[in-house]
Amino acid sequence: MKEVHLIVVGKLKDKNIESLENDYLKRVKSPKFIIHEVKSHKENLDLEAGEVEKKLNDLGPCYPILLAENGQLFDSPKMSKWLFNLIENRSEKIVFIIGGASGHGVKIIERAKEKLSLSPLTYPHKLARLLFVEQIYRAITIQSGHPYHK
Repeated sequence: MKEVHLIVVGKLKDKNIESLENDYLKRVKSPKFIIHEVKSHKENLDLEAGEVEKKLNDLGPCYPILLAENGQLFDSPKMSKWLFNLIENRSEKIVFIIGGASGHGVKIIERAKEKLSLSPLTYPHKLARLLFVEQIYRAITIQSGHPYHK
């Protein structure tokens, strides 16, 4: 079974958002969706990049994609098509990365193959994570023809 990974700098501490996130995660069956939280270093981008890089190395061959303000923008149907094209055509693990409060370290920016933006708007870290998890679920429902996306 194919896997999609999300590496997030910092831990989700809001129980309400965690509950919403878990609701979506329970619905995601295939592809397997795995979230990895790595330690935040109070806006020290080099240390945070080191944490992300260690996790990327632990995952083995991967195709890293940054969530970033200057990334590609898609509507939900186009994101679903793009995501499933990656899943079907890449041999590496698809790994999305949400950086810390100050963004991504240089090592991670250089290692990324693509950048994705959720919106031109700026969101708090915990909401960006929740929105991304929901969009993964939505992409799956679009691909499968489920009526969730209307």
